[in-house]
Amino acid sequence: MVVGPLPHQDLRGALFLTRATQPVNLLAIETTCDETAAAVIDQNRNVLASAVASQEQIHDRFQGVVPELAARAHLERIVPIVRQVLDQSGIDPRRDLAAVAVATEPGLPGSLLVGLAAAKALCVAWKKPLVAINHVQAHIYACQLVQTPTIFPCVGFVVSGGHTNLYRCEAADRWRYLGGTIDDAVGEAFDKVAVMLGLPYPGGPHLSRLAQTGDGGAYDLPRPMLADRSTLNLSFSGLKTAVRYQLVGTGKQDFSQLQLPEQVRADMAASFQRAAIECLVGKARLALEQTGLPRLCVGGGVAANVLLRAELKSMTAQQGSELLIAPKDLCTDNAVMGAIAWEKIGRQDFSPLDIDIQPGLLRGH
Repeated sequence: MVVGPLPHQDLRGALFLTRATQPVNLLAIETTCDETAAAVIDQNRNVLASAVASQEQIHDRFQGVVPELAARAHLERIVPIVRQVLDQSGIDPRRDLAAVAVATEPGLPGSLLVGLAAAKALCVAWKKPLVAINHVQAHIYACQLVQTPTIFPCVGFVVSGGHTNLYRCEAADRWRYLGGTIDDAVGEAFDKVAVMLGLPYPGGPHLSRLAQTGDGGAYDLPRPMLADRSTLNLSFSGLKTAVRYQLVGTGKQDFSQLQLPEQVRADMAASFQRAAIECLVGKARLALEQTGLPRLCVGGGVAANVLLRAELKSMTAQQGSELLIAPKDLCTDNAVMGAIAWEKIGRQDFSPLDIDIQPGLLRGH
């Protein structure tokens, strides 16, 4: 449902300007995929309350996110989650909020619509301005939440189940796309290989734990596009297929019935993880070299991977670059990274209430 348009100038003048010298807070909402999240963050980026409702149990039997089920779950959970963070923070939304922020791009259309509709309704009810934010930009901004000086300019690297992309980031919302995956996101590849190895959903974290007991050199797997210095693009579909061929060959295979020796599973997990991470680190290095930017900022669910963090740390030390990685609890989808909305609030850059979602990938501007 689209609400509006509402006269924007009326909202801009009310709370934010008349109470500029008093503490103000932001309510951020996140529903881009399969996590329903909300947070209350003050103007100093302190988190007053945060809550995330996972849908892992819903999607487990499908071994992946089912968009319609995700949207329905958001509908059931959005109001309780918002109520929870308001209660935890102890704020009065009508008196203490500067704005309501919501991720409107990119993501699953049905999921995005639930969050946006809820945010619009709250803005109307509480007479607050709306701030539309970009989910991918917010993942990188999570690095800013543990850094006092500005993180910009930087190379931004988003590595998650839905995105694997490099950006030249001049400011919080001024980006230029440098390159990214031309097929599967790296997190998606982790999850699909995990299915082949008989691991639970979501498979990425389980695969990484299994890899700790394996030999990363046991299987000779490809590093697609790694040697091509003419592009910052990546590819993980061929790597995923190579794992399949090593395990079962060509043809149809029911992996739920596949019985593999434990050491084979561990060695393949380690070999796949090593290959995927070498691709990520190699392209991050090339992005730093080509742009000449002083730091690399990394966010997204795969940024929690222990080996990736260690390899990026080693690479940036060799390059003489600064490395900032989002805290592990802010790597997966959350609303705390919605603190990026304060950048827009400071400029009174609010969104009209007839704004729509943009499910497609950010290419920068």
